[in-house]
Amino acid sequence: MASATIDGFSHGFLTPAAGFLVAWLGGALGLRCTNRSRSSSGISKAGWLALGAGSIGVGIWTMHFVAMLGFDVAGARVSYDLGLTVGSLGVAVLVVLIGVVLVGYRGSGRANLLPAGALMGLGIACMHYMGMTGMHVGMRLHYSVPLVVVSVVIAVVAATVALRAAVSTSGIKASAVASLIFGVAVAAMHYTGMSALGVDADHISHASGTPANALIVPMLLGPTVFLVLASAVVMFDPELMLADVDGKRRDA
Repeated sequence: MASATIDGFSHGFLTPAAGFLVAWLGGALGLRCTNRSRSSSGISKAGWLALGAGSIGVGIWTMHFVAMLGFDVAGARVSYDLGLTVGSLGVAVLVVLIGVVLVGYRGSGRANLLPAGALMGLGIACMHYMGMTGMHVGMRLHYSVPLVVVSVVIAVVAATVALRAAVSTSGIKASAVASLIFGVAVAAMHYTGMSALGVDADHISHASGTPANALIVPMLLGPTVFLVLASAVVMFDPELMLADVDGKRRDA
């Protein structure tokens, strides 16, 4: 079986760096919003949890999409199934929402944290491989099962750590450090999953779907606007920027 040459860094380190920054930003916003929900109640609490879940989910998915822009297969045109690509975004946001709601309302004890982290991690992995299923190169794709398992384990651990940090980390600096660790973990999960991928050049078919270049603007516009708006909400909330979770202002 002949394997086609795969290049995951066709644009150098531009796409990995950009993807990591987006994952870090989404994680930082999500952690702060989820933490802010602890001092809220009613509709306000639900709103902060939803904004936090949206920020993390959109950040993870955008990291995946940006990193995939650097993916190339020798002799093939990379295209995407629009339905699966957009659907994977919905999966990312939904599973993160379930995770933050569980720990946001029921606490971060092991009985809640471990199932929520496992569910969220499996959902992140599902988002990744759903997005990969929607990628067409005109050749058959196959995966190394051990590396797939490793990528799923990384996703579960990253999700569990992020949820723990979201309800226990106080202060902007602590959240920034936690989100950096989360961003590294998300990137590690993505590239571990990509390293599991192989392309069988002996099975060539017609590559359907929308070319990657045609999706850059429409697929990144919505997530970019969302993260900018989420950043504005966080920046203009005085308690979120200047106080710890107990509502006390920190020393300037």
